[in-house]
Amino acid sequence: MKRRQFLKTAGAGAAVGMGAGVIASPAIAQAMPEVKWRVTSSFPKSLDTIYGASEILAKAVSEATDGKFQIQVFAAGEIVPGLQAADAVTNGTVEMCHTASYYYVGKDPTYAFGTAVPFGLNARQQNAWFYHGGGNELLNEFYKKANIYALPGGNTGCQMGGWFRKEIKTVADMQGVKMRIGGFAGQVMSKLGVVPQQIAGGDIYPALEKGTIDAAEWVGPADDEKLGFNKVAPFYYYPGWWEGGAALHFFINTAKWDALPKVYKSILTTAAALANVDMQAKYDARNPAALKRLVGAGAQLRPFSQEIMEACLKASKEVYAETSAKNADFKKIYEAMSAFRGDQYLWFQIAEYSYDNFLIRARAANQL
Repeated sequence: MKRRQFLKTAGAGAAVGMGAGVIASPAIAQAMPEVKWRVTSSFPKSLDTIYGASEILAKAVSEATDGKFQIQVFAAGEIVPGLQAADAVTNGTVEMCHTASYYYVGKDPTYAFGTAVPFGLNARQQNAWFYHGGGNELLNEFYKKANIYALPGGNTGCQMGGWFRKEIKTVADMQGVKMRIGGFAGQVMSKLGVVPQQIAGGDIYPALEKGTIDAAEWVGPADDEKLGFNKVAPFYYYPGWWEGGAALHFFINTAKWDALPKVYKSILTTAAALANVDMQAKYDARNPAALKRLVGAGAQLRPFSQEIMEACLKASKEVYAETSAKNADFKKIYEAMSAFRGDQYLWFQIAEYSYDNFLIRARAANQL
């Protein structure tokens, strides 16, 4: 009898426990509401590394919320053209986009700092500045004017200097060259006689093929190979001094961001950080083999000469001074970034550069 009484009591306790679970379930559902967003990318699907960052983010957010927070990804042109992605976020056409901030320097040159500026930070330094140097806070203070909240969402690493139809040996050779070059760097190039062109990624090849432009920079070997630039411009220059560590961001409409539950904000921030790391890792893993294939197919690698590099640095400093004199937002962020860069290279020259330089020389001497 006692045993039967115990089982009855235990069963009743279990029922109460299960009932408590049932009662708690709606509370959990309330904490995880159904949210559906759209993210428009500034990039075509064919560039799977850079476009894929949005897919990485969307997948991570969905999995972390058991499908309650869904973000649908759209390639450039499916909702708006690639260079209008930020506008679509500002006006609420979409909740978020994945883009390069410097595409919008026509609105304000301060947008350049979200991606890269000539002779700025390398990829690791960009992340250090964004996450722990106050960089992203400064940028979001600026972006707020356009109803944008930004999360770092990828980096290409140091880019290549681009594809040219003819050799560029001296500063004089740059006179009159029509070059597709994004962002703030175009203003620097124009001081050296280059005619900068702002063209979205998917439109570069036909412009180069038709001779509408004489040169084009995009990212680096992995993406450049896909776009086939080597077929129409044989000289491949390096380094891309205007993009020492080109960063991407997820731009989010501020009203949509503010309306998210705290848990979703945390999940979205974490997913963006995953996309940020993943993109850099993919480019680093894919670029070596792509570079070998491009050279094997006839691409002629050329370094920018010391004369050109020094002239570009001088021109960059002139543009920084001119822009800072008339734009307080630009001046504020430029000074913060410059101070951070100074300390970073104080450190990098000690350990990072010494280590890399030794191993590069050892590799060249077949000692590895």
